[in-house]
Amino acid sequence: MDEATYLAAFIAVSAAATFLTRAIPFAFLSRHSHHPFVLHLGRYLPATVMALLVVIFLLQSAKWQAPLFGVDALLPSLLVVALHLWRRNALLSIIAGTVSYMLIQQL
Repeated sequence: MDEATYLAAFIAVSAAATFLTRAIPFAFLSRHSHHPFVLHLGRYLPATVMALLVVIFLLQSAKWQAPLFGVDALLPSLLVVALHLWRRNALLSIIAGTVSYMLIQQL
């Protein structure tokens, strides 16, 4: 098997695996979409995942030994929370948080 065929097969298998891992839950859970557990997951899981990502971000990226003890990560986080509570626009919150974090890191 030559290199081009191998790469094409690798990409095809990767694409199929990625597609199937995203499609299978919809196929199997479509009949149970009104089950209380599925409704509970749909309501609370996205916020839980986002909270977990924030905790991981704060623990890994903040410079906790700095004189201001993690302010490089806490300020953008507070900005994101404030913007989201004020405007309820996830895209605006994400962009503002990313820009403010990058500015702090560069300065």
